[in-house]
Amino acid sequence: MKTLGYAAQTPTSPLAPYEFERREPNVGDVAIDILYCGVCHSDLHTARNDWGWSLYPSVPGHEIVGRVRAVGANVSKYKVGDHVAVGCMVDSCQTCSHCHAGEEQYCGERVDTYNGPDKHLKTHTLGGYSQHVVVREEFVMKVPETLDLAKVAPLVCAGITTYSPLRTWNVGPGSKVAVVGLGGLGHMAVKLAAAMGAHVTVLSRTADKAKDVAALGGDALLVSSDANAMKAAANQFELIIDTVPVKHDINPYMPLLQTDGTLVMVGQVGAMPEFSSVPLILGRRRIAGSLIGGIRETQELLDFCGKTGVLPECEMIRMEEINEAYERMEKSDVRYRFVIDMASLKDDAA
Repeated sequence: MKTLGYAAQTPTSPLAPYEFERREPNVGDVAIDILYCGVCHSDLHTARNDWGWSLYPSVPGHEIVGRVRAVGANVSKYKVGDHVAVGCMVDSCQTCSHCHAGEEQYCGERVDTYNGPDKHLKTHTLGGYSQHVVVREEFVMKVPETLDLAKVAPLVCAGITTYSPLRTWNVGPGSKVAVVGLGGLGHMAVKLAAAMGAHVTVLSRTADKAKDVAALGGDALLVSSDANAMKAAANQFELIIDTVPVKHDINPYMPLLQTDGTLVMVGQVGAMPEFSSVPLILGRRRIAGSLIGGIRETQELLDFCGKTGVLPECEMIRMEEINEAYERMEKSDVRYRFVIDMASLKDDAA
């Protein structure tokens, strides 16, 4: 199946049109026409090889929403015309303890939507900045009819990345949650925690985000550069979700946690500055990490959003605007998530 996408050919080259082959659906596969694809910081990091493991040509995109165009003979959950979503994974071993627990993201044989080993074509996987994708049935999710398709895509990465720790740490009515960073991940953490009934505080270095916090459903803004305000907020939060996608100092946040409280990292991947163990030891506090979520949990998230109406704040772009979008992402110039209208790619190809 010939497919047109946008790819980076090297770490320094801009993304540009790229034609390649998708496999024909096997008996357990679903073929999807991609309607929308979200733009994640991981896309930028992979295109530019910031983490050192990128493979080229690189077609990013792991926030995919589309329409089923064909199904394999053994597919039972989906039919042609269904609206579906695909997130950060397209395969796993399906036999290990993680897979049996519905946590395929921790499977040692997990295959990422892009930059992973494609066992069918004997190359690496190519992502959602493209017209079509073919995925095994187990990694396809149904989109609730109540949701606006144009805004769903970021849920299967930014959404699940913040929903999973909220569920893991049992956030619910009356929970006190803080969110560090108010970008694509952070604004979803605020919306989801608020929808779960938590009291939500956003941590920011400046006071100019108060209106944004309120508009997203948050309850308070805590200015992290205000030493007196930070001291007054000590021992307050059960959970802090740190969504900042770059290296940064977490020491100021640790005293804010209650005893047995947890700061969970979901943004930065890689080295961090040294931190003091004193607040951890004296308060039995924890630093943890969390990686996206499993397919079962991601479907749970989509259903939750279908019932509550929670959706990301999105700016729609055309495919040819992706390089400019990357530059704007680096400057934090997006409120709060770019989504590519993939019809624009078909227009360009016509």
